[in-house]
Amino acid sequence: MSTSELKRTMSIALVGALAISFAPILYSVSGLNPLSGAFFRMIYALPFLALIIWFRGIDDNRTFNTRLIAIGAGIVFAIDFVSYHSSVDWIGAGISTLIGNSQVLIVTLMSWWLFGERPNLSIIIALPIVMLGLLLISGIWDDEPYGLNPVRGVIAGISAAVFYSGFLIIYRFANRELAPATSLQFDSTAGCVFGLLVISILPLQALHIEPIDFQPTWPSHGWILSLAIVGQVFGWLAISYSLPRLPAAHTSFVLLLQPVLTIVWGVILLSELPSIQQFLGMCLILGSIVGVTVYGSVEDGAEGEI
Repeated sequence: MSTSELKRTMSIALVGALAISFAPILYSVSGLNPLSGAFFRMIYALPFLALIIWFRGIDDNRTFNTRLIAIGAGIVFAIDFVSYHSSVDWIGAGISTLIGNSQVLIVTLMSWWLFGERPNLSIIIALPIVMLGLLLISGIWDDEPYGLNPVRGVIAGISAAVFYSGFLIIYRFANRELAPATSLQFDSTAGCVFGLLVISILPLQALHIEPIDFQPTWPSHGWILSLAIVGQVFGWLAISYSLPRLPAAHTSFVLLLQPVLTIVWGVILLSELPSIQQFLGMCLILGSIVGVTVYGSVEDGAEGEI
């Protein structure tokens, strides 16, 4: 890749990360419950994705089974979104986004379990550090932790990270035929809409999950529509296009930029001020994510036994 192409692709990636960083902020100001916010950010995104697919006219030669895998990834994504939005409500946009981005560790552990891709020492060391950070963020040793329910928020954030990891692994299989990014995203988004509808009819009151409120209100749905366009369509398409074309070091930077920006927006726009212990926990988790992103690696299980 030439220098000019690298700069162009990196610029697209950075703009995408910037757009996605506002997603939890837009959800927070909407005032919708987690399930409603997740459902409408997806349903509003579908026609824009369909319009882009029609306008570009790119051939999609994927098999029916491959498209089903992409839809299945979206169903897993639905659980991630409900968990993530719940975490935002309970512990704030910045902290919940940081916890969700600990999926870099979970993906590594799941790949170790499923595919025998053994992590290196830096990843193993990061695990107890992240656990300590999560305990500090939960506020169990804190007199006045930030958040409506920090413990519940941490649990929901961990759930979001786990299901986001599952989504990424399934999504990776769905893209084995290197489909157009827009088509792949359309299928996963449609799967997510279906998954959210199923979740909405389940009796989940004990988990503090309210069903979808299908009655549009203003300005709540205006914020969610903005989220769908800025984050779900524009931001994700920019990221999906640019990351496979960037060197590993540039990719790592882009992936780390989004949670950091969300923390900044949370402080500036939502007045989120974690306690000292929670801030220390955030630093431990962010440091671990940086270390794993930069220095972490995996080894194929078969090769390691030779």
